[in-house]
Amino acid sequence: MAKLGRINKLTVTSTMAYGAHLDGGESGEIILPSRDLPEHCQPGDEVVVFVYKDGEDRLRATTQKPRATVGRFATLRVVAVTGSGAYLDWGLQSDLFVPKSEQLVQMVKGRVYAVFVLLDEQTERVIASSKLEKFLDRQPPDYAEGEEVELIIFDQSDLGYKAVVNQAHLGMLYKNEVFQRLTMGQQLTGYIKKVRADQKIDLGLKKPGYQGVEDFSQTILEIIQAQGGRIGVTDKTPPEEIYARFGVSKKTFKKAIGTLYQKRLITIDPKGISLIG
Repeated sequence: MAKLGRINKLTVTSTMAYGAHLDGGESGEIILPSRDLPEHCQPGDEVVVFVYKDGEDRLRATTQKPRATVGRFATLRVVAVTGSGAYLDWGLQSDLFVPKSEQLVQMVKGRVYAVFVLLDEQTERVIASSKLEKFLDRQPPDYAEGEEVELIIFDQSDLGYKAVVNQAHLGMLYKNEVFQRLTMGQQLTGYIKKVRADQKIDLGLKKPGYQGVEDFSQTILEIIQAQGGRIGVTDKTPPEEIYARFGVSKKTFKKAIGTLYQKRLITIDPKGISLIG
């Protein structure tokens, strides 16, 4: 049986001028339009296709690959807004519909949003929802402190930024620990800081603990070397300038240069930092 809203490998049963018929098993035959038909395709060949329902509730297939399939989170751009909902560009000829009732905030044409792709229970058509929390995994998260994870930013509150963690869980990046501009729908790499007793996940954008400092210490060392052995920054430099130059908090910067100083790789004076030797 062909799986709606997902990638399938199906067998060609016959070819016509308008395309091919594919064996969808219990779903019946599925039409693959001629524009998507692989060259020299013959009955008996297997093709990899995405299966969906068109506006007339007919099963259709395409060899085009959508940017997200059913059961996945993605960030997509709004290409049109109507009274009933919004349409997203997901890489196919037909845009992906987000009903008004499934919008966390009213969508605006041209903006990018994080969404979850699903099958509408009534129509069996593929739609999307930006109300992400109801689609997250309810199983207790099993992450190690410091583990690298993939994040999708989808909401902002007074505390910080909510993110989907590894396509499964909800995590929080606290505002006072974020030193870069984040946007809704942004995808980026983060790190697990802590999985709390209530199963909530605290996130960071830098590796926590000593390993993160070690990594940044090496980065600082390379920057000083690239600038001729000296930089005009010290532990007294304002936090905003440190972040603008290095993309880290002043706390991380001070730990990193402290590590280099203890290893006797640098000297620090009131006007800057220099390599030793």
